[in-house]
Amino acid sequence: MLKRSIRQRTLALLLGTLLVSLSLISWQSYRDARHETEELFDAQLAQSARLVQGLVMREMNPQARHALQEALDAAVNARRDQGVPGHNYETKLGFQVYAADGSTVLQSAGAPDGALQQLLAPVGDSSPSPFARLPGGYHDVVLDGRDWRLFLLQDREDDLWVLVSERGDVRGELVSKIARRSLLPDLIGLPLLALLIWLAVGWGLRPLARMAQLLKSRDPDNLAPLLLAPLPQELEPVAASLNRLLQQVHQLIEREKRFIADAAHELRTPLAVLRIHAQNAQQAQNEDEREEALEQLVVGVDRTTRVVTQLLTLARLEPNAQQLSLAPLDLRALTRETLAELTPLAIAREQELTLEVDEQVDCRLNGDAASLATLLQNLVSNALDYTPRGGRIEVQLQGDANQLMLDVADSGPGIAAELRPQLFERFFRLGDGQGAGLGLSIVARIAELHGATIELLDSPLGGLRVAVRLPRQLQSAAG
Repeated sequence: MLKRSIRQRTLALLLGTLLVSLSLISWQSYRDARHETEELFDAQLAQSARLVQGLVMREMNPQARHALQEALDAAVNARRDQGVPGHNYETKLGFQVYAADGSTVLQSAGAPDGALQQLLAPVGDSSPSPFARLPGGYHDVVLDGRDWRLFLLQDREDDLWVLVSERGDVRGELVSKIARRSLLPDLIGLPLLALLIWLAVGWGLRPLARMAQLLKSRDPDNLAPLLLAPLPQELEPVAASLNRLLQQVHQLIEREKRFIADAAHELRTPLAVLRIHAQNAQQAQNEDEREEALEQLVVGVDRTTRVVTQLLTLARLEPNAQQLSLAPLDLRALTRETLAELTPLAIAREQELTLEVDEQVDCRLNGDAASLATLLQNLVSNALDYTPRGGRIEVQLQGDANQLMLDVADSGPGIAAELRPQLFERFFRLGDGQGAGLGLSIVARIAELHGATIELLDSPLGGLRVAVRLPRQLQSAAG
């Protein structure tokens, strides 16, 4: 398919429409001019016939008629030979006067021969008077290869017939002159009008051309909004959509940069530690040292795996990264499954992990099961990490008509109130915890996506209590 610019398409449409319109208007003007010209000439023929009728009478003596005929012939010859003022059309106009028997009474020099015979041919001449069945009025005949327009008038008082004739090229020449004078301004003005339309369309499309040029000249790394003002109303949605797209691309790139920076920040130390443990295993002097180094290596691998998992989870939950798959779920069953997976960790650390839930409460809500499971895993894992051996972690699940309340409390050392707001910041850690400082950041993001609220309170067990309030119906979600 042939590609065309908007300007070319618009110009082609405008100029094509203009050309067709002017052609139709000119053709109609030509037809109207021709019709009016023929009407005028027909009226002159009729007027000339009546004038001749008034000049020629039946009682006119032959000498007077002969003198009148000689005067008509002499006037034409004098104009030709002596330069008497006149007009070339005189030889293309003529009149003839006939008696009732068809004899010629009077004839002008320009009258065509054989005009009457052409009129009588279709009706025949069997009657005593050749004009008996010949209708008066206008007739068209061809004589010697030329078209003639005739007007036949009967003088009933003198019983004479007046035939006025006019050559067709007289009318045609006048119509052609009128047509040329009518079309000449259009032919001259059309190129000028096309140039003006070209300039006008170019001026009207200048904002679009400026936007296209700006986009072509922009650096690929430049994701700043387009600054085009003022803009036509038609281009405002385009500019707004482009700016919105640029903003989304900028956020995507920034998210990727942040993820790379976070991964580099958090993986640098664990990888260095893994290398040290591997070297210690290689350089061990005996089996006990090698076993200890390998155990530390396994611990380091577990910690690195957890950091990578948390980084990937946080990246997945970034704004615009992914929309949640919301569906009805039973939070009670989900909580039990998640705690069952974490129970071996609590047993290994000699910690008590319990769940308190009212079996009569409806624990259904709309949410993303995988994300909510991650939220609970991070809360319980943090509690296990910061609660000493032999400590206690208690999970409570309650609800009312509008929301479900999920509480995770531990018997650990707790956190000072002034430090609690910092717990949701990335890579913020207290003490010698084994985490990467991303757990509560992930929890906060999941809660935001579900329209939930989080509070950090004092635990009745002596440590920290995290209270999450989840609406049964999702009110809003960042995405």
